[in-house]
Amino acid sequence: MKGIFSVLVENKDGVLSGISGLFARRGYNIDSLAVGETDKHDVSSMTIVSTGDERTIDQIEKQLNKKPDVIKVRRLEESKAVELEMMMIKVSYSATNRASLIELCSVMGAKIMHVTMKYMIIELAKEPETLDEFVMLCKPYGILEVQRTGTIAMSKK
Repeated sequence: MKGIFSVLVENKDGVLSGISGLFARRGYNIDSLAVGETDKHDVSSMTIVSTGDERTIDQIEKQLNKKPDVIKVRRLEESKAVELEMMMIKVSYSATNRASLIELCSVMGAKIMHVTMKYMIIELAKEPETLDEFVMLCKPYGILEVQRTGTIAMSKK
């Protein structure tokens, strides 16, 4: 089971360390973590994605709510949330497959950020599953490097 948590926290030193420490102490895995300041300078928004059985996901929510620097915890349902992740991927190419790589980028809505004679750096911001698919489609060309942000999510309500 996948748990998506939207957590508002106080924007101060040590909060991220405290939250990640909670996961480490309890043996919970963090699949994805994204943190950023909100429209209020003193509040940050964290999107934490974790997996486990229903009991584990419930426990994560309860433990997050106990942290003193946590302002609000919302558990988002996948079907009722919009998820987004950004990726930059460095893909090698040759003269014979360059056009097909450019076409793949166009079809997937990816943006070519940098081009050399041997590789392209491509940016794509989509649902995490779409990024996984894009990585698989790029494998035949030769992936040199991949950098992904954590998932960010927002309730549709």
